[in-house]
Amino acid sequence: MDRAETVEQIEAKLPPPSASEQAEADYQAFVEKNLPRNFAGHFIHGMLGMTGFRIFNAPTFLPAYLHLITRALPGSDFWVASGVALQNLGAVVSPVVGAAQVEHRKRVLPVSMLMGTLMRVQVAAIALCAWVLAGPPLVFAILFFLFLLGLFQGAQGVAFQMLLAKVIPTRLRGRLQGLRNIAGGQVSAGVAWLAGTYLLGKNPLKGGPLALWHNGYATTFALSAILTTLGLSMLAILMREPEPPLVRPRARAWDRMREFPQLMRADRGYFFFMIAQTCATAGRIAVPFYVIFARHVMPLTGANIGLESLVLLEGDSLSNLVWGTVGDRFGFRSSFIGAMALWIAATALLLFAGSPTLVLLAFAGLGAAQAGFQMSSQTMVLEFGSLQDMPMRLGLSQTAQGLMNFAGPLAGGVIAVAFGYRPVFMVSMTFEAIALALLLFVVDEPRYRRRNA
Repeated sequence: MDRAETVEQIEAKLPPPSASEQAEADYQAFVEKNLPRNFAGHFIHGMLGMTGFRIFNAPTFLPAYLHLITRALPGSDFWVASGVALQNLGAVVSPVVGAAQVEHRKRVLPVSMLMGTLMRVQVAAIALCAWVLAGPPLVFAILFFLFLLGLFQGAQGVAFQMLLAKVIPTRLRGRLQGLRNIAGGQVSAGVAWLAGTYLLGKNPLKGGPLALWHNGYATTFALSAILTTLGLSMLAILMREPEPPLVRPRARAWDRMREFPQLMRADRGYFFFMIAQTCATAGRIAVPFYVIFARHVMPLTGANIGLESLVLLEGDSLSNLVWGTVGDRFGFRSSFIGAMALWIAATALLLFAGSPTLVLLAFAGLGAAQAGFQMSSQTMVLEFGSLQDMPMRLGLSQTAQGLMNFAGPLAGGVIAVAFGYRPVFMVSMTFEAIALALLLFVVDEPRYRRRNA
């Protein structure tokens, strides 16, 4: 009797798979069959969609614009911080609501598309306001639409991370994010430099030679909205979403929020990861003031803003393959640790930089550190616990980040107005150091935990 017959006999003796096992096998087969298409969809969405939001959310264009349009108002630094804070206030509650909306659904893509579209509407509205309004009405309109942007961004973040977890296996998540971030970062860096040079020009408020209606910032924000819309459209065309064999029953958002303490108590590693992530997010207290602080070395001209954005986004882009490779090979706790150490060093360099070269080197390090933090924290949270609880883990994580992103910039604005920028930077580095210590000595690597289970 040959080997093939022996294998057939052995297989014949095995009990048939249960219905749940067969459903799980069919689910995994669907994921593998459509992996090239879904990988391409997420890559293109990340490259174009994240390009637009990178430009809009970079700690250069928006803070500089808010600073310029609020110079006539008392406490300009506080208004700059308020813009960032209000955007993140919207993201405090909406992640949990978004998680409650997707965790019981077998298909998440429709919710993702709706939230993504509403996000892009807010960016377009801010561009329109910059064209047609002036003075205090312009300031308050931008703050209002930043709040709405954060509101939809919080819900969208949960839905899109859930989509990625459904269709991209763990072994490829770091590679995908590294490739899409480096491609998107290169596009972002080039567009940022062109925007600073040709859309903002020497007089950013009046705009450069290519600015529409003589408003470089409005044109830049409109360009961001167009790029993000193209990315979202390509994802909708390419995406093939599987239906999981098991989802949680529908529950009210408030009922799920009451389960948060139990969710954290059930996993000590996840609990301390949440604390580390929250402390790292608190380190963003200084982000709105990077470009404003650097103006004593590099004045706020369009060319300088474009160059600083170029360097920051290049640091973000080129570091992604490193963060993704390290995360895939050793686990994302390792890349999280590296990102925190780099963030502290780059902030210290900017604090004491006395030349444009050192300022630009600090911006490159800040871009790389924030890229590593975003990739590591967003991917690491996917690896704790079960797939059914993933939406709420994402919701809890993003709610905590949104709360800290709201309170941090406001506190930073108060500190900057009262004491100057240097104490803000020192507070930022302190929170980052706490996060680093927790990651080194308390938080374990969830991927190794699963392997050893």
